[in-house]
Amino acid sequence: MKVYISESAFMDLVLSSAEVYKKECLGLLLGYKLEDRFIIEHAFTYQTAKRGHKGVSFHRKGHKKIDAILETFERLQVLGDFHSHTQFGEFKGIANPSPEDVSGMEPGKIYIIMAINDNERTRPWKENRDKTASGSIGTFYYKISAYYIDAKDKFIKKAKIYCHFPTGFNGTA
Repeated sequence: MKVYISESAFMDLVLSSAEVYKKECLGLLLGYKLEDRFIIEHAFTYQTAKRGHKGVSFHRKGHKKIDAILETFERLQVLGDFHSHTQFGEFKGIANPSPEDVSGMEPGKIYIIMAINDNERTRPWKENRDKTASGSIGTFYYKISAYYIDAKDKFIKKAKIYCHFPTGFNGTA
């Protein structure tokens, strides 16, 4: 499985996680799905999410309002969601799903996890061998991963991230 992230979605992911850094962000991934790939065009952030250092959840009432609007956009589908894992004290945020993340996953959806940490040294953006994308922008270092439930064996698997916009991007501020 492959995940293509547009420039617009990339910017939404990065800005959403930076804005609430030290707490987690949460949002929806919008785009379309083909047989072997997800094309993420937009990432919508839940502004009313209940945020914590080790978790985030959305308000059901606000979610219903958004669902009704999203149904009117015929070209875009809700592909899944995204959230961040942040550095807290000496513990680094990692781009792997927690047991809570895994329990909320559904077949046919994609889930992006953004690890965001203090930037210790500037690193250019790149697509990594471990199927992630990573790099630094300003005072933050990011690592982006994507997960899905395999339709055949029902196991959680990592999808390959393709995010050509930031590759080689020098995100120093």
